[in-house]
Amino acid sequence: MKKIITASLVASLALTGVAGASSLSAQLNSLEAELAEVKKQLAKQNTKINEVRAHDAGDNIKWGVDLRTGVDNINYDIANGASAGNDALMSLRLWLNMAYAPDSHNIFKGRLSMNKAFGADFGYPGRAHGLGQMFDWTGNAALADNNLKVSEAYWLYLGDTAFGLDMPWTFSIGRRPSTSGFIGNLREDDPASSPLAHVINVEFDGLSTKLDFSNITGVPGLSFKLCMGRGSSSATPLFETATPYADDALENIDMAGFIFEPYNDGQYIVKTTWFKAWDLPGMDPIPEISGNPMNPSLAMTPSAFNQYGDMQGAAISVLVDGITEDGYFADAKIFGSFAWSKSEPDVGSAMLGSTDSETGTSYWFGAQLPVTEKGMVGLEFNHGSQYWRPFTYAEDTMIGSKIAARGDAWEAYFTYQLTDALSAQVRYTDITYDYAGSQGFFGNFSGNAMKIDDMKAGASAFTAMGGTIDQDGAHNLGVVTGALMGQGMDMQTAQQTAGEMAGAAIFAANTVEAAQDFRFYLRYRF
Repeated sequence: MKKIITASLVASLALTGVAGASSLSAQLNSLEAELAEVKKQLAKQNTKINEVRAHDAGDNIKWGVDLRTGVDNINYDIANGASAGNDALMSLRLWLNMAYAPDSHNIFKGRLSMNKAFGADFGYPGRAHGLGQMFDWTGNAALADNNLKVSEAYWLYLGDTAFGLDMPWTFSIGRRPSTSGFIGNLREDDPASSPLAHVINVEFDGLSTKLDFSNITGVPGLSFKLCMGRGSSSATPLFETATPYADDALENIDMAGFIFEPYNDGQYIVKTTWFKAWDLPGMDPIPEISGNPMNPSLAMTPSAFNQYGDMQGAAISVLVDGITEDGYFADAKIFGSFAWSKSEPDVGSAMLGSTDSETGTSYWFGAQLPVTEKGMVGLEFNHGSQYWRPFTYAEDTMIGSKIAARGDAWEAYFTYQLTDALSAQVRYTDITYDYAGSQGFFGNFSGNAMKIDDMKAGASAFTAMGGTIDQDGAHNLGVVTGALMGQGMDMQTAQQTAGEMAGAAIFAANTVEAAQDFRFYLRYRF
C-alpha cells in the first residue's frame, strides 16, 4: 500500500514539475519577445536621437574666441628734427570667429571684430578711422571703438570635379579673408589667408574661384585662383541726397588679379600673384598765398580725395617649411619674396609725385627658428625702392606697414605658447625711410616719393636764408627770394627756387624719417 501511495506521489510531482516547467518556459519566451521588441524600439529611438544630434551639430554656427591684449612703445623721428611717440599704447583686440557647414560642399565663415585703445574711443562721428570713411580697407585693423564690426563674412563652395575632370574647385563671395596672407602670417602667429602679403594686406569685399590641377598633372599643389573685389562703391548714402545710392563723384575702385601656385608639397611652397587696381584715390595740396605781395606767405592744405589712375602689382614668394626632414631644422622656416608695382597715372594727373608711369620693387627675407618646445624666434628684413607701392594698409603694425617702406625695415620677435589657449609675443620693428610717402595714398601729395635727404637739405637751406613758418604753417617766401637774388639769381628763378625750398620745409615737418615699435601681447584663443 505504501509503495502504491509513494508511486502515486512521485507521478503527481513529476506531472506538476512538467506543467510548471512548461509554464515557466512560456513565460520566458514571452519575456524574450517583449525584450526584443523593447530593443527594437530603443534602436529606433537611438537612431532618431542621433539624427537630431547630427542635425543640431550641423545647424548651429560654431564660435571661436581670439582676445589679444597688447602694449606698444612707439616712436617717430620727423625729417625736420622733431619727434613724436607713445610710451605705452595699450590696446584690446577681440575676434569672434564663426563657421558653419551644412554639408561637405558648402561652408560659411565669418569674423566679428573689435579693436580699440584702452580708455579711448577713436570711432566718434567725424573721425575717418577707415581711410576717409569712404574706404573701409582698415576698418578692423586700425584702433577705433568698442563696437563689433564685420571683418569677414563669406560663403565658400567646394566642388569635387570641374569640366568632368578630377579637378577640385572652389567659389567664394563676400567679405573675404584678405589680411595676414602668405608669409605675412608668420609674424602674426596665424594661418595664412588668401592673398600674398607682400602686395595685398587690406580688408576687401569680392569673390574668388580656384582650380586645383594637382590630381590631373601630378604636381603637388598646382592651382590657379582668380580674384576680384571692390574697394569703394560709387554711390551716395541714404538721406545725403535726393537720389540715394546713385553714382557718386568718384568712380568705383575695383581690383582684379590671380594667384598661381606652381608647387606646394607642404614643405616647399611657391606662390605668385598679379593684380590691377583701377581709379585709385589720393590728395593734392592746395596752395594758399597770403600776406604782403612783395613778401608773401605760402601754406598748403590737403584736398579732398580725388582719383588719379591705376596700379599694377605682382609678387613671387617662396617658403621652406622645414629645412630638413628631421632634427632641429625640421621645425625651422625660411622664406624669400620679390614684388613689383607700377603706377599708371591718368592724363593730366600725377601719381606718387610723378606724371610718368613709375615702377617700384621690394624684396623681403625672413626665418623662423624654434628655441624651445613651445617658443619660436623670427627675424625679417625688407627693402622698398622709391616708387614702391603695395596695398598693405591693414598690416598689423602700430607705426604703419613695414612692407610698404621705401627704405629698410627689420624686425625680430619671440612667440611663446604658455598653455593650449594662451600665448605671448615680444616684437620689435624698426623702419628707416629713404623716400617720403611710404604710408600715403596714390596721389601727387599723399604718395609723393621725394628723397628725404633732398627734402631735409632744401628745408635747411630755406631756414638758413631767413625762411620762417608761422603757427598756421605759412612760409615766408619773400625773404628767401631776396636772399637768392642777392647771390646773383634772377627774380623768376629765385621765386621758383624759394617755392621749392618752402615746399621741402612743408614736407619735412610732415614726413617720418624713421619709426620704431616695441610690442608685447598676451593672446587667448580657443
